[in-house]
Amino acid sequence: MTKPVYAIDPETLLISSAAAREAAAPAAEAYQSQEPYAHGSFDNFLPPEVLERVKEELKELPEAESSFNRAQEKLKTSYIPERLPPYTRSLFYALNSRPFIAFLEELTGIDGLIPDPYFIGAGIHVVANGGHLDIHADFNHHGKMNLERRLNVLIYLNKDWKEEWGGSFEVWDKNMNGKVKSFVPLFNRMVCFNTSSDSWHGNPETVNHPEGEPRMSIALYYYTASWDETRKSHSTLFKPRPGTADQRDKLEARHATMRNLLPPFLYRRLAPRLRRLGI
Repeated sequence: MTKPVYAIDPETLLISSAAAREAAAPAAEAYQSQEPYAHGSFDNFLPPEVLERVKEELKELPEAESSFNRAQEKLKTSYIPERLPPYTRSLFYALNSRPFIAFLEELTGIDGLIPDPYFIGAGIHVVANGGHLDIHADFNHHGKMNLERRLNVLIYLNKDWKEEWGGSFEVWDKNMNGKVKSFVPLFNRMVCFNTSSDSWHGNPETVNHPEGEPRMSIALYYYTASWDETRKSHSTLFKPRPGTADQRDKLEARHATMRNLLPPFLYRRLAPRLRRLGI
């Protein structure tokens, strides 16, 4: 069997920082040269027994941290690590540790990456049959730590998934004129990409597994201490694909108007409550 890209010990979930950097080095040039933004896909990423144990634990899921069922993100739920079973929770901590940061810094060329101990927006993501996530650019600012979002890591948990079952991860060009690349969410495939306000991506094709299986993934986000007050923070920005029935995100448009009209301290207090109410 081919050696895993990131060969952590399945029992301890440990690897040395030196070995992690060595694993990333061969792919660094190709990753950093990708257009329209740096990205890469890695099959057989972890020792497969690691994700087999995760799948076994996730047969029973706790209460979801968040749940979306609107035009732009349909039948999508997420589960934060602290509510997950012990082995899966430990894997998240391992992917927030110094060795994995070393791997990502070597791969991306981004120095000073910072993991998110709060796992805001991260965790186990599940898209049920009939669900999808439209093309978007992610929120760009970690308000609690005042950091700039720089990198997303996705590891897929779907055995023997076929392209025709939907849910493929898509990379779109910066002008939203067309799809540049697509990755089927195969078991033990890792997709990593640099994030910005125009790194358009998503899984817009409806999940339609013949036996009703959901699309499942591990999602983690990484930051740098490069945010400054000249920058404008934003939440998730959705963009309709040309020639499709994708809908404009009216909710975000309303919030953009409120950000422009209200004093910043008032908007910061009101925004979370309004989002929970779908306003």
